[in-house]
Amino acid sequence: MINSKFNIVLYEPEIPQNTGNIARLCACSGADLYLVGKLGFSLSDKYLKRAGLDYWDSVNINKYNNLDDLLNEFPNSDFYYLTTKSKNKYTGCNFKEGDFFVFGPETRGLPESLLKKYADKAITIPMADGQRSLNLSNSVAIVLYEAIRQNG
Repeated sequence: MINSKFNIVLYEPEIPQNTGNIARLCACSGADLYLVGKLGFSLSDKYLKRAGLDYWDSVNINKYNNLDDLLNEFPNSDFYYLTTKSKNKYTGCNFKEGDFFVFGPETRGLPESLLKKYADKAITIPMADGQRSLNLSNSVAIVLYEAIRQNG
């Protein structure tokens, strides 16, 4: 049984299957899912629904028009920004219940301006040299379950 509660933020996600897989992951882990900005698909998309299977009633999904609104609603929470452009490894963080993990769109990642503004909270998952990025849903699973592991 998972007792810790975390939050997954998808900023302008583009691929419905990834978001569906992440919704299922959130349902199974007890995490809340936040969809922020312009989505690259409709929430009624058949691929989104198929990837999430019958888990949709078990996940708490929240939609925000922009990231600032989300940040303002949770001013006392820690937000971590996942990127390939940081030297800070996710394994070096001490995550706590209530933390938010922000992931960017599949084809371009989080905006540089955001990563510069929150450079101390920009973290990465190590990869082999020369590789561009991991799949979004895999990245979410890696970081979320590290946070869960750290919190028992």
